[in-house]
Parts: sequence; C-alpha cells; structure tokens
Amino acid sequence: MELTLSLQEQAFAHEVRAFITGNLPVDIEKKVRLDHHIERDDHMRWQQILGQRGWFTGAWPREHDGHAWTAVQSYIFNTIAGEMNCPELQVFGPSMVGPVIYTYGTPEQKAEHLPKIRDSSVFWCQGYSEPAAGSDLAALSTRADDDGDYYLVNGQKIWTSYAHWADWIFCLVRTSREERNQRGISFLLIDMKTPGIEVQPIRMMDGSHSLNAVFFTNVRVPKHNRIGEEGKGWTYAKFLLEHERVENANLRFITQELLKLRRIASTAKSKSRPLIDDPLFSAKVSAVEAQFKTLEVGVLRLLSNIQAGVPAGAGASSFIKVRGTEIAQRVLELILEATGPDAQPYQPELLFGTGTAELIGPDHSVTPASSYFWRRAMTIYGGSTEIQKNIMAKHVLGL
Repeated sequence: MELTLSLQEQAFAHEVRAFITGNLPVDIEKKVRLDHHIERDDHMRWQQILGQRGWFTGAWPREHDGHAWTAVQSYIFNTIAGEMNCPELQVFGPSMVGPVIYTYGTPEQKAEHLPKIRDSSVFWCQGYSEPAAGSDLAALSTRADDDGDYYLVNGQKIWTSYAHWADWIFCLVRTSREERNQRGISFLLIDMKTPGIEVQPIRMMDGSHSLNAVFFTNVRVPKHNRIGEEGKGWTYAKFLLEHERVENANLRFITQELLKLRRIASTAKSKSRPLIDDPLFSAKVSAVEAQFKTLEVGVLRLLSNIQAGVPAGAGASSFIKVRGTEIAQRVLELILEATGPDAQPYQPELLFGTGTAELIGPDHSVTPASSYFWRRAMTIYGGSTEIQKNIMAKHVLGL
C-alpha cells in the first residue's frame, strides 16, 4: 500500500529513520539481518533505548505517558523498524497487559506497573494456554483458591513464551465454578519470583528455547494483584485477545522477511540468471506481496477503528490473525525454496552464535529451515486458524 503521507507523517517517518540509524546497536542489527538467535539482553537493550524516547509505548494514550500515535504512525514505525532490521518488540507488556492495566486496573496497579512497562525494565509473559485448554481457553483449570488476603494458585500453563526470561506473568485462573465456564475466571498479575513457581523449558527441534511449561504449586498471590472484579476475567481476556490478534498480523516480521526473500532471490541462480528474474518464481513473490498490502490495509482500518473508540470485534481481529500468520508462513516457504539445498545443513553454532564453526553455504543459508519449521506453529498459537474461522462464522456470518 502506497500511503499518501501528510507533511507531519513524513516528518515522523524521517524522525524514526534517523533515530534507528543513530541508536540501534550494530551487533543487534546484524543478528536480526542474519536471522540469528536474539537473547533477552538484546531485546531489553533495544526496548530500553526506545523507552527513553517514549516509543516502546508510543501508541499509549497521553494520560498514561504515551504519545497517542495514530494508526498511520504505528504503521510507519513498525514498517521502518522492519526495513531497518530492528528486533521484534516483546509485546506482552506494552500491547497486551499494559492496556488491560490502564483500562481496568486500580490506581495502585497503574502506579506500580505502567512505568516499568514504559521503560522496559520489567519483562512480562502470558499465562493463558493449558495442556487441556489450548484454543478452548474457557476450559482452563488452574485454580486460585481464597486464602484471606491472598489466592493460592495451583495448576499448569503451557507454551508460555519467554517465561524463563520473565519477571512477571499475567494469568487467567479459575476462582469459582459457574454454569458457564467464562464466569468463574479471574485475571491475576503474578511475580515470577514467588515461591512455588517452576519453569520447565520446551526446546524446539533446532535447539532453540522460547517456549516453556509453568507449574504453580500453592503460589500465594496478593488479592490486590487481581485485575478488576473476581470472576470477570473473561471480559479483560477478550479485550486483550483483540489486541493480541492485531499484533499477530506480524507486519514487522513479514516486512523483514519479504526484504530477505528479495535479497536471497536476487543472488540465487536459476538457469544462470537470478532466481528473482524467473517468471514463475517472480509471480509467487508478487502474489504474496499483494496479499501483504491487502493485510496492511485491513490492519490500518482496524487500528483506526480502535483509536476512534470502535471495538475491534472478534470477527475482524480473527481475520487479521488468520491472514497475517498465513502470509508469514508463505513468505518463509518461498525463502526456503529460494535457498534450496543450501538450507539443509544444520549449523547450530552459527544459528546461536556460540562458536566459530566454518560457514557451509552462503550467509543466508543458516536459518531458513529453522525459521520455516518453527513458524509452522503460527497458525496454532494465539488461537488456531480453525478456531478463528469458527469465530468469524459466528460473529460475521451469523452461523
């Protein structure tokens, strides 16, 4: 989509490019450009640099010390950040629990948590999925039993991204049994240092570690860490999920991967000419780029509605989530196709930056297979595609 930017928006785009050029650490930019493993310190360093500028939470309202970015400004920032090889932001704080806290939290909760999210001094993770309640989130069974001024939390969360890095976790827990499962759920903020929390890694087939199982055994959580009313957590969870699915459009990630796809296809050869000049392959690239432009239009429309006070709606946010993840997967398929046999060697020392092994193949050959296999999960996490289609059928088509 070729936006016609106002003079103010053009100035903002120039400001973003200048800031990233002058402040993005060189070592982090290289890791992102080569798609190498990003550590907690890499994320925190960059996010704290953004936090000093007020840009880690740039879309927050001004009354919560944000910059009240418009939908176009958010789009500009994310697009340029993708083009310039910035790390993906860890959005659990600024885009998920942060808006829940400033919308539904108490003054004390806002004072405690919002400043630490703004400056990225605290890393958050999300405790939603459970072994027996993945896409059927309302079937969760982790309990929070009344213990005076505390809850005693017992249960397990699964596929918890970056729980091994996190300082705090926001959790859905069951505080009562009601006729409808959703009515007995509460929303808790839990300090990950609390006794009784155990984090077990779930390693991927390439050796990477981002996912975890989190166990709670008689974890004492102060009741003042509950968001809103007891038993009304489903309301806050739905609010958060609409924001999460917009994030799962993956605009920044797709932008970076499309640039990578064109770079690889410009150097790879097909019948003694660049692969990108092959009409069949070029048509595949053009098709996915067109799909991405359509997705960008949908995300901008959705963000504009949200900022105008119009609820995102389950159907719209589900559509964004489905198309974003499918397009991202398609781009990775084409990167793997363009890399060809060079993607076959498994080179963990280069992937994780842990040694000095000699590179096999071109620079871009280290990560395509790893990225492709890991990102097959995109159409499962954050609400599987099948569940999202059911939501759209119900809320949009009335089926």
